[in-house]
Amino acid sequence: METLNKIWAIRELRFKILVVAGLLLMTRVLAHIPLPGVDPSTLSAFFQQNQVLGLLDMFSGGTMSQFSIILMGVGPYITSSIIFQLLVMVIPSLEELQKEGESGQNKINQYTRLATVPLAVIQSYSMLALLKSQGIIPGWGGFELAVMLITSTAGTMLLMWLGEIISEKSVGNGISLIITIGILSSVPQSASNTWALMQSGDISKIIGAIVFVLILVIVVAAIIFITEGQRNIPVSYARRSSNAVVAKSESHLPIRVNIAGVIPIIFAMSILVVPGVIGKYLELAKTEWIKSGATYVVNLFQNNVFYGIVYFLLVFLFTFFYTYVVFKPEQISENLQRQGGFIPGLRPGTETRQFLSKVVTRITFVGGLFLAMIAVLPYIVQAVTNINTIVLGGTGILIVVAVVIESMKQIDAQILMHTYDSY
Repeated sequence: METLNKIWAIRELRFKILVVAGLLLMTRVLAHIPLPGVDPSTLSAFFQQNQVLGLLDMFSGGTMSQFSIILMGVGPYITSSIIFQLLVMVIPSLEELQKEGESGQNKINQYTRLATVPLAVIQSYSMLALLKSQGIIPGWGGFELAVMLITSTAGTMLLMWLGEIISEKSVGNGISLIITIGILSSVPQSASNTWALMQSGDISKIIGAIVFVLILVIVVAAIIFITEGQRNIPVSYARRSSNAVVAKSESHLPIRVNIAGVIPIIFAMSILVVPGVIGKYLELAKTEWIKSGATYVVNLFQNNVFYGIVYFLLVFLFTFFYTYVVFKPEQISENLQRQGGFIPGLRPGTETRQFLSKVVTRITFVGGLFLAMIAVLPYIVQAVTNINTIVLGGTGILIVVAVVIESMKQIDAQILMHTYDSY
């Protein structure tokens, strides 16, 4: 309450938060404006039957299952951001552009925005074609298809623009807040369904709901612990002054437990979507062996045990892959040596690089296991509690908690800044 009072007392901060709240409300209004020509009940049932598409729909805030004018949400923008994040590490010209500082980063951001447009068109068409192949969308003409693609793409670009406006208010990352509010939008309905289930008088359901709440509290605490956890490696800097006296300064190199964030989960989801989507297409094939093979693949990925194991392994492997793409021990070792820094007890160069590689591997092993467990948590919780009305899974909790922590830090920084200004 004390923090809320401080926020309300600072006029500028209060105005920023109200603007952000209004823009987030606007995104939810857009999510409930549907494109014409689809039976909502049939569409909702289709997404509930497909685990991967249901998870994607949760990230979009229900815009897919509601066939909203912002059908793909901010998904194309996130895809574009990940692509350029990886390209920066493999294309020297982009890497040099990033080293230019703010001006170079602004150019990369512009490239990311431009790439969002074709990605939005491609992803929107893929989703529409999938829904058409399942008979959910009736046949369309060229004009109807163009209208749906233009509307969906414009909706994605509008969300991207709103996200950037929110980010400028310095109370959190705009895109992350839009995703978070979309994830949380399903909570009231899930809570209502769970409450109705408990009112049936079934003791096992009541116990299951209590167990779910306990698991939720433990998971949130674990996510905060892992998200904020880091290994601080001591670093010393030797500086020679003009009178030949060597001054020694101490610092540390922080290595976070979860360097990769939620990117491995997004990578794994992207991979898992492909077999199911292709299988749905090929189920309509005229060749019998192709049709039967497609049906087998679709049924296989509907199996919770198989899907959970593959999902777990992919998230674990992608955690290592993305961590070593982002964190480069050799480059960090060279930078330390160039700046006159060294890790006490280790020689600069090869020995430092090997030590950093070993530390990152051990930490990433723990972080990868944690992310993989979080990814398959919904299936574990449903098996333990026997309650299927709660759709907020581990991945959603991970995103929500991380975004809330980031927003809290930015708000606290603004409160602190205004506190200093008042003295």
